[in-house]
Amino acid sequence: MRTLVEVIRGMGMTDPRLLAAFAATPRDRFVPPRSAVRAQCDEPIPIGHGQPTSQPSLIAQMIDVLRLSGTETVLEIGTGYGYQTALLARLARRVYSLERHPDLAEHAQANLAGVGVTNVEVLVGDGTAGLPAHAPYEAVIVSAAAPSVPAPLASQLAEGGRLVMPMTSEVADVVTLYTKRQGRLTRLRPLTPAQFVPLVGEHTTMHD
Repeated sequence: MRTLVEVIRGMGMTDPRLLAAFAATPRDRFVPPRSAVRAQCDEPIPIGHGQPTSQPSLIAQMIDVLRLSGTETVLEIGTGYGYQTALLARLARRVYSLERHPDLAEHAQANLAGVGVTNVEVLVGDGTAGLPAHAPYEAVIVSAAAPSVPAPLASQLAEGGRLVMPMTSEVADVVTLYTKRQGRLTRLRPLTPAQFVPLVGEHTTMHD
């Protein structure tokens, strides 16, 4: 079986920092224990609340387009079990991650501590509201789908920063890359179709 790094490289992602982050982050530490044997497979794994942890190749695509250099402050919406969070932490200066479910946030904090990641703060809250206290963010990554980017996330993105998020459409969710130019959120390009849970919160048209 190919390693996750080999899978990602095979998809054309060659950033050595990205590949090193995947090599250094053991996915089996970021899934429920009963699923650890499947952690090296490029597939989503259920983590409770009807949610999966995304497949690594999809996470890689979303992180790759953020073009992180190591100096950024990143806002992540949807911590889950903390796998994507750990990857971001290896590629950015600081990561703030918002999770809606307190038990998932606890798992993530324990998992991140377990692999020695220290430049992350996991908070429980409404991801659609973002985290204005630490804005602006050079990068924002959203792991749930909505018809549009919540206004607070757009406002908290730094000028020239990058935001990646799945947008709901009739057939599938489409992971889409945005930037901010002259204070306005600008769509750069769609990346890939995928399936995500709906983004739930005050600043989206979807509700529980």
